Amino acid sequence: MNSVTSTWRQRRQAARTRRAIDAALARSSSPAMRDELLTMAGATSYVRR
Repeated sequence: MNSVTSTWRQRRQAARTRRAIDAALARSSSPAMRDELLTMAGATSYVRR
């Protein structure tokens, strides 16, 4: 049961991170800022879907 809870929490955190990064990309003011955000997201193993 503990592994189920742990997996669920990891998935929720990943979804939360994806939404936050997508929102930041939508608000980015320039292509350079967008590139910087994507670079930072890549460092945290973010996968855009």
